Amino acid sequence: MPVKIRLQRHGKKGKPYYWIVAADARSKRDGRYLEKLGAYNPNTNPATVELDVDGAVKWLQNGAQPTDTARTLLSYKGALLKNHLAGGVTKGALTEEQAEEKFKAWLDEKEAKIQAKADGLSEAEAKAKAEALAAEKAVNEARVAAAVPVAEEDATEDDAPVAEAEASNEEE
Repeated sequence: MPVKIRLQRHGKKGKPYYWIVAADARSKRDGRYLEKLGAYNPNTNPATVELDVDGAVKWLQNGAQPTDTARTLLSYKGALLKNHLAGGVTKGALTEEQAEEKFKAWLDEKEAKIQAKADGLSEAEAKAKAEALAAEKAVNEARVAAAVPVAEEDATEDDAPVAEAEASNEEE
C-alpha cells in the first residue's frame, strides 16, 4: 500500500485549515487517513505549523512519500533533517547524541528566526499605528486652527457691545 504524507483540508470557505496526515495514496483528499501527524494554519502570520516530528520521521523511514507542500512543512519543522540524521546514525557516520545535538541546535536557530519575524511584524504594526495617530493629530490640529479664527471673530463681535455698555456704565 503506497502511503503519502499530505494535507487534508478543513475550515470554511476562504479560511483554510489543514491537517497533516499519513494516508493511503488511493484515498480521497479529505477521506480516510492512517494517522494524523499535525496541523497547518496558513491564516496566521507567520503561519502556524504543529507537527509530531517523531511520527513523521517514523512514516518517512517506512517509505511514505510527502507531497510537495507537505515536504515543505516537514522541512520547516525539521522532520526531514531528523530523518536525515537518523540515516546517518544507522550508517554509523555519527552517534545518537551527536545527531540529537545537531537537531537541537537547528531547532534553536529556527525558533530564533521565527521569533525575530514575529517581533518585526509587531514592531511594524506598532509603527504604523503611531504614524496613523500622528497623521490624525495633524488633521485635528488643522481643523482646530481653521475653526479658531471664526470663534475669535465671533467673540470680538460679541464682546464689543458688552465693552461699550461697560464703558457707558462707568461714565455715568
